[in-house]
Amino acid sequence: MSKVIFVLSIVMFFFKTSATANYEKKFYDFTIESITGETINLNDYKDKVILVVNTASFCGFTKQYDELQELWDLYKNKGLVVLGVPSNSFNQEKKNNADVKEFCEVNFNINFPLTTITEVKGENAHELFKWAKDNHGKSAIPKWNFHKILINKEGKVEDTFASFTKPMSKKLIKSIENIL
Repeated sequence: MSKVIFVLSIVMFFFKTSATANYEKKFYDFTIESITGETINLNDYKDKVILVVNTASFCGFTKQYDELQELWDLYKNKGLVVLGVPSNSFNQEKKNNADVKEFCEVNFNINFPLTTITEVKGENAHELFKWAKDNHGKSAIPKWNFHKILINKEGKVEDTFASFTKPMSKKLIKSIENIL
């Protein structure tokens, strides 16, 4: 009997999921710098649903900015925050924040919050992305630009969506509406 328990313990260890996340910190415990240099205190988004999206100006998915803005316009008054996180982690972002801001405003009329250019994967990733990985697993690690992390009102990772998932897709909208 003790062999069975031991084997089950080993199997459970290797197949542990985000259900075992301990969430010592919540999304709201972090800060991140805005694209204009101010501190964004994520506690200001408490009790809201947040869609965190790592973005890039020179990516094939960059046209998703249009749908991110549309999503923001449709749901911001219902409690959704779209948080764009420009990143050069995949070598497809402009060199400075001012150029990113201008690009987003001129080409896509973006008015949802944007952060400074931020690392989103690896050792130098912002602590917010390390936290998402630690608590939700590998699916929270951006594999490419326009990866989406959906944060629920409790400040925990609700779900993640690959770059191919468009912001206005039925799948993403259903997930957002279910937790708003």
